[in-house]
Amino acid sequence: MSDQLPSPLATAARVLEAEAEAVRNLAARLGEPFLKALDILAACTGKIAVTGMGKSGLVCKKIAATLSSTGSPAIFLHAAEALHGDIGLLGPHDTVLAVSKSGETAELLQILNAAKRLGLPLIALTGDPGSTLARHADVHLDVSVAEEACPFGLAPTTSTTAAMAMGDALAMALMERKGFRMEDFASIHPAGNIGKKLMRVGDLMHRGDEVPCVREDTPMAEVIYEMSRKGLGMTAVTDAQGKLCGVISDGDLRRLLQRAPNPLALRARDCMTRNPKTIARDELATAALARMESLKITSLIIVDDDRSLLGVIHIHDLWRTQMF
Repeated sequence: MSDQLPSPLATAARVLEAEAEAVRNLAARLGEPFLKALDILAACTGKIAVTGMGKSGLVCKKIAATLSSTGSPAIFLHAAEALHGDIGLLGPHDTVLAVSKSGETAELLQILNAAKRLGLPLIALTGDPGSTLARHADVHLDVSVAEEACPFGLAPTTSTTAAMAMGDALAMALMERKGFRMEDFASIHPAGNIGKKLMRVGDLMHRGDEVPCVREDTPMAEVIYEMSRKGLGMTAVTDAQGKLCGVISDGDLRRLLQRAPNPLALRARDCMTRNPKTIARDELATAALARMESLKITSLIIVDDDRSLLGVIHIHDLWRTQMF
């Protein structure tokens, strides 16, 4: 029937294809304006104020959050609220990033005037290169789209996707320009899945009295007591100077019982595995897990450069973080 409504799947596919095409078209427009915008953002010693109205304002919130989380301090400046006092959030070292489909939003044009009065650089993302905002910005990035994915051509869909994608492109290029490292990511994301995946061995290791540890000359009866008391299925063995010289695991004990007629008469040095597997405290926890799984062991010992014992990390410590 000619008046039959399209299926939901057909509608969804059309929307996704339209938005994907809009993003693909942005790549062909990258050039000197993008590089100039990147230079301005990289030179910003204050914060980046991302401003917009309506649906563009929601896009601005996301762009500001992405910038902040990747090493470039940013805030969302609501264009209307800015005209009622929030313009005071802008400082002399800030940069303004404005997003508007039309480039003629009245509130944003007033933000443009304020930025000019304050001498702040202004980057504009608009859908109309001939708009007032585009013409008077220091740099304009064209995020225009052929049409909205909305069947009425009204609801911002394709246009907001394009603007957000350009914001992501700026944020990622800026992150690389600044040399933002994985270690920096970890410090900014201490919680959530990102933070968990970037945790260091030193964040999770057992230390101090929690670490099972005996001396080389410790009788095996005391070794077994130490292993049972600490509950990690192993104990480190150190020399008189506290330097790591071996490890005794539950597996070592089982093998000892099979071969030694009187195991309790032995000392730790007689039963330990020499040159145990170790890891640095600043290694990623994910690397520790991969190493344990590869070696089919359940613990790694953490030592410093002169092999002084620092701690122990157990595979259960990694599983408990639910990072995987």
